Amino acid sequence: MTGPVLRPITAGVVCALVGFTSSFVVILTGLAAVGATASQAASGLLAVSVTMGAGSILLAAWTRIPITVAWSTPGAALLAATGMVSGGWPAAVGAFLLTGVLIVLTGLISRLGALISAIPGAIAQAMLAGILFQLCLGPVTGLARDPLAVAPVVIVWLLALRFWPRWASPLAFCAAAVVIAVHLVRTGTSIRTDQFLPQISLTAPHLTFGAVIGIALPLYLVTMASQNVPGVAVMKSLGYQVPWRRSMLVTGAGTVLGAPAGGHAINLAAISAALAAGPEAGPDRSRRWIASVTSGLVVIGLGLAAGAFGQLVVLAPAGVIAAVAGLALMSTLAGSLTAALAAPENHLPAVLTFVTAASGVAVAGVSAAFWALVVGLVVRAVLGRPKENLPAGATR
Repeated sequence: MTGPVLRPITAGVVCALVGFTSSFVVILTGLAAVGATASQAASGLLAVSVTMGAGSILLAAWTRIPITVAWSTPGAALLAATGMVSGGWPAAVGAFLLTGVLIVLTGLISRLGALISAIPGAIAQAMLAGILFQLCLGPVTGLARDPLAVAPVVIVWLLALRFWPRWASPLAFCAAAVVIAVHLVRTGTSIRTDQFLPQISLTAPHLTFGAVIGIALPLYLVTMASQNVPGVAVMKSLGYQVPWRRSMLVTGAGTVLGAPAGGHAINLAAISAALAAGPEAGPDRSRRWIASVTSGLVVIGLGLAAGAFGQLVVLAPAGVIAAVAGLALMSTLAGSLTAALAAPENHLPAVLTFVTAASGVAVAGVSAAFWALVVGLVVRAVLGRPKENLPAGATR
């Protein structure tokens, strides 16, 4: 009797640990790229941890469905690829706030959700792959720069991928932590323990044209197309119907609330959703919502240690953190490329979308991700829709 009772709780703990440790480095990297200081990035990590944890608890308890809320990892990768825009960090915070408003409006206006769903899957996935590409070069450039520091991380990740694939990214981070500890001892670097305490750094939002077009709109599109829409599909495959409006209102409001503290965006979990909603959460489907509540509580607890995680990033040898971030995104990049190139008739629009996003070139202050989407849609329109229709029920 004890096993089935504890299984939702155990699944929730695993969901939180895997989700947090797999990609928190990507969050810190993305926030720093758009102008956040170390303390502001740690505040942003705390903000998204608390809002996504609270979102999971609220939605799961409200609906009695194992809905899990996550931070937007593709969105953070987008920030890392975009870099600082006109207006600096305050403008980025304004873009985060606007992203939250757009997500709320998507919940209130069904037409917005329909427009997002109308974006061809091949184009959306190619744009995401292009965004991820530069970050996924991290392990390669890191090995060239400091092989002694980066090689242990890559080796641990590869071995874990073979024997414990779910824990590959968390174990890579653990290996990085050991490398950082050795580095600190060898160099005699002191650690500021006062930075370990949870700290909120509030920033007044400021909107600029570059932030709206270069961050807010791409962040909204990536979050919706790469997280929210697939998140609903994953839950449907597990037999759960996600209440779209309530989910968008909760995640949108959470994004708005977290923005002044540096939180970029929260959304429905996609891949990690299966950990809380699948069979591992127990045979009794009516109790799996407990896994999502547990996950939310654990994530909030982990978020309180954001300062300590931020210190690890700051003190790491050059190339180590970039390698961890790149390894964490490898499977996502592989999945995006596979989806983008699945249909031969979409190859050219998808490849042009990919190379535009991967270029990282901003035109007129607008990020490459936005132009990638424009290029992909224009090329697809010029070439015309594929002559052969997909089978009923299939998605592009």
